[in-house]
Amino acid sequence: MTSRFRITLGQLNPTVGDLAGNADLAREAWAQGKEAGADLVALPEMFLAGYNAQDLVMKQAFQLDVMTHLEALAADCADGPALAIGAPWVEGAKLYNAYLILRNGKIASRVFKHNLPNETVFDEVRIFESAPLGGPYAVGDTRIGSPICEDAWHPDVAETLAETGAEFLLVPNGSPYYRGKFETRLNHMVARVVETELPLIYLNMVGGQDDQVFDGASFALNPGGKLAFQMPAFDAQIAHVDLEQTPEGWRVVEGEKAHMPSDLEQDYRVMVQGLRDYMGKTGFKKVLLGLSGGIDSAIVATIAVDALGADNVRCVMLPSEYTSQASLDDAESVAKALGCRYDYVPIAQGRAAITDTLAPLFDGTTPDLTEENIQSRLRGLLLMAVSNKFGEMLLTTGNKSEVAVGYATIYGDMAGGYNPIKDMYKTRVFDSCRWRNENHRDWMKGPEGEVIAPRIIDKPPSAELREDQKDSDSLPDYPDLDAMLTILVDDDGSIADCVAAGFDREVAKKVEHLLYISEYKRFQSAPGPRLTKGAFWLDRRYPIVNRWRDPS
Repeated sequence: MTSRFRITLGQLNPTVGDLAGNADLAREAWAQGKEAGADLVALPEMFLAGYNAQDLVMKQAFQLDVMTHLEALAADCADGPALAIGAPWVEGAKLYNAYLILRNGKIASRVFKHNLPNETVFDEVRIFESAPLGGPYAVGDTRIGSPICEDAWHPDVAETLAETGAEFLLVPNGSPYYRGKFETRLNHMVARVVETELPLIYLNMVGGQDDQVFDGASFALNPGGKLAFQMPAFDAQIAHVDLEQTPEGWRVVEGEKAHMPSDLEQDYRVMVQGLRDYMGKTGFKKVLLGLSGGIDSAIVATIAVDALGADNVRCVMLPSEYTSQASLDDAESVAKALGCRYDYVPIAQGRAAITDTLAPLFDGTTPDLTEENIQSRLRGLLLMAVSNKFGEMLLTTGNKSEVAVGYATIYGDMAGGYNPIKDMYKTRVFDSCRWRNENHRDWMKGPEGEVIAPRIIDKPPSAELREDQKDSDSLPDYPDLDAMLTILVDDDGSIADCVAAGFDREVAKKVEHLLYISEYKRFQSAPGPRLTKGAFWLDRRYPIVNRWRDPS
């Protein structure tokens, strides 16, 4: 019997639909595994198609193209270690989320997912068939069980594999980030190890796909739940992991254990990686944004420079007569600190022209929110013109607090293709700015040191659309607002829960009302990276027309 088994793990970044590119990544990992003397090279769930590919995998032409690439991959990787790769697979008339083992030029084994996730960002029940429980596959004389992602979050698949002869578990995943996810994963995997008394290797992908960022952080556990090795979070990496035979069975050889960053750092990395991959995978090279002198646009500019480099970021100040000198100075200071381009485009002349154009129609009415929104929409018009002229994607800058209660102008400051802070509450934005000023990492393309002046962080937030305007004129103070939104959105709680937390019932009802009536805005808003399980898009799906309000 073999006394040592080596697995090469590809914690890599696939692109949805790029079958040739993803197959090439698999070939590269396989070549490194072959050179390292691996018995098996493993890649994550649905790696060949990319994940989460949603309804794309139901397209017959796509399924046939996947098969063509699988056959070519099997042929190219015939002389060396086995290759395990995730892909959609059609068996008869049924479509499965599959894990395929390629050996000796052919598909030697197939594993089909049994437990299909049907919550938060996943709706695999409407796409794939649930497979019956199955047994392990063999690589040489070693029998391996591979619960696919969700299959390892429940006991049935792993227990069946252990009972039918699996000697260790290799779990391929497409598991996207939300805050605190690593601890949740680890707890579930420890449970599987305790139940089966088998070693477990958890392999996750990295990289951004639409609103989701996959954070890697692959690891291995030995019986008893002891951590044997830990790969870095977010970094694409190929690692070689050894198991050795002992009188008690296979054990993972102790390896490096990467440090897990703080929650603040992980959130910031997700926003940077999400933007970087959204740009790279859609083909955009440069971005622009309106830089107002406020904290939200400052952090978005910083994220953009860290993701893409200063040469690929344009900041545009579009002042009106309500823009303070402090805001003008603050916006310029951020652009200079980051080293990116800074353009100055006053909107007063354009606003006057629009006011004159509408004057006959608006005669006899009182100025109100309409005139404020004209400023925001004029800025959106001008920024989109710059975007079209220079081929730069416009970033929006609304935080989750504003997105939740509609404190943003549709077709105005909501115009754009991507919003890096869409799932970050305002109070968290403050914390992230302070963190970035004090920390720098090698994955950041921006400069070290203080890039957002403390006065920008400390001043009262304002849209500056009228004299002496403050956000607190229209909304509860952000600490209170964010606490109520956390209850109503992230925790899916009630008005009674808000009252129990110490908030006034009428204030909580106002927040709930704003939340529901803003659904149509969010329906038309730009995507942004998911940081929580209560993100606006696939996590929280509410009707636009909704007359219900919590009666509690």
